[in-house]
Amino acid sequence: MILNPQAIIFDLDGVITDTAHLHFLAWRQVAGEIGIAIDEAFNDSLKGISRGESLQRILRHGGKTGAFSPEACAQLAERKNGLYVHSLRQLTVNSVLPGIRELLMTLWEERIPVGLASVSLNAPAILQALDLSACFDFCANAALISRSKPDPEIFLAACSGLGVDPKQCIGIEDAQAGIDAINACGMLSVGIGTGLNGAGLQLPATEFLTWPCLSAFWQHDK
Repeated sequence: MILNPQAIIFDLDGVITDTAHLHFLAWRQVAGEIGIAIDEAFNDSLKGISRGESLQRILRHGGKTGAFSPEACAQLAERKNGLYVHSLRQLTVNSVLPGIRELLMTLWEERIPVGLASVSLNAPAILQALDLSACFDFCANAALISRSKPDPEIFLAACSGLGVDPKQCIGIEDAQAGIDAINACGMLSVGIGTGLNGAGLQLPATEFLTWPCLSAFWQHDK
């Protein structure tokens, strides 16, 4: 008899809800204030990356690497976060991506622990706005780690918080850095969207992310 996975670990942005556009609007404003133009295609390269690293990528993109002191960079990152947090007021219970609320309810009924692995320090506020806080048994965020994705640390922190073996879990991501992080800690990886390499299971959108789908994937690989 094949047992269920010990836990399912979710990324937040692009899997539970789509705040990528809110991130983009905040970064675009901050970048514009220092004379750098970015578009949504460039913003895709920031998926799953920490705030500090995102800023460094923007500075490189604008030819301004080293132009700002660490203190100035910290101020820019904080300005972006302030804009982003303000925009989170737009989120409601209707901002959950298709199929996710139903999947979380099924996992609760199946008694499968659920974790969150998000580099966002705003994750608790986002889950609260979505009315999903009670659906997660443990939330790992940037406060618990020193290395961002694609390092596996955030997923390992989520597994540690749940008291489970990473090799007995499934991780779900929509960014390449996240898929790489999941694979690096020995979890089975599920990719949402297109253009992802190395995902054990790739689905076009969250509406296809169901418990029968995940269960079949788990049993096939075990």
